[in-house]
Amino acid sequence: MNILEKIIADKYKEVAEKSSLVPVKLLERSAHFDGKVVSMKKYVTNPEKSGIIAEFKRKSPSKGIINGSASVETVSIGYMQAGASALSILTDKEYFGGSNEDLKIARKFNFCPILRKDFVVDEYQIIEAKSIGADCILLIAAALEPAKLKSLASFAKSLGLEVLLEVHDGEELESSLCDEVDLVGVNNRNLKTFEVSLDISLSLVDQIPSSFVKISESGISDPRTLVSLKKAGFDGFLIGENFMKSGRPEQAAYNFIKEYRKLLAEEPKLNNA
Repeated sequence: MNILEKIIADKYKEVAEKSSLVPVKLLERSAHFDGKVVSMKKYVTNPEKSGIIAEFKRKSPSKGIINGSASVETVSIGYMQAGASALSILTDKEYFGGSNEDLKIARKFNFCPILRKDFVVDEYQIIEAKSIGADCILLIAAALEPAKLKSLASFAKSLGLEVLLEVHDGEELESSLCDEVDLVGVNNRNLKTFEVSLDISLSLVDQIPSSFVKISESGISDPRTLVSLKKAGFDGFLIGENFMKSGRPEQAAYNFIKEYRKLLAEEPKLNNA
C-alpha cells in the first residue's frame, strides 16, 4: 500500500467516526454555512493579484515537521498582505498536522478565498468544509473513481462551493475532468512516490481546456519558475512548503512575490496579456 492509499483508507475511518459524533444537522447550523462563498477563480485570475495560493501546513508525510510552531493568524494575514490571491489551509491532522480550527481561524481574519486542503472522499466532508468557512474544496483524481469525483464535485456546487481538481498525468485529466470543476491543479509531486518534477505541469498545461483556471502545484521554489509557468499558460500557483520552511513564512512569501512581480514587469508580453 502506497502512502496515498494509506491516507485514503484512514480518511474513510475518520469520516465514519466524525459523522457519528457530529451529525450533518449540527454542521448546517454553523454561522458559515449560509455565508457567501468568495470565488477562488476570480481572485486567482485577478490581474491585480499574484495568482499565488499560499498554503499553511505544519508537516507532510514526505518531509516530516516543516514548521510546527507557526501561527495560522499571523501567517495567513501576512500571506494576504504579501499579495497572495488566496489561502490553502491543510485540515488533515494525522499526516499534515492541520485541523478544522486552523481554517476557522484563517477565515476569521481573512476575506479572501480559502481552499480546504484535505483528502475528500465523502459528501460529509464537503458539508463540513462549508461549515468551517471554506470557499473551495480539493478533489484528487488519484484518490477517487471518476464517477465518484463527478458526484462529489456536483454536490459541492450545490452548496455553492468551488472545486479544484488535482491531477498528476494525462490519464487522470482525461478521465476526471468534468463541468462541475472550476480549477484544475497539476501536482508536480507524485503522491505515490513523492518525486517532484515541474515537467509534469509543462506537459499537461495545453491539455487543460481554457474554460478552466489552471494551477501548478508543488515543488515551486524560485520566482523565475513562476514566470515560466505563467508563460506556459498557468493562471495560478499553489505554494506552501517553500514559504512554511522559513521561520517567518509570511516574510518569505512577501520576498518571493516581490521578486516575482519584478520579474513579471520585465516581461512586457506577459504584463500586458
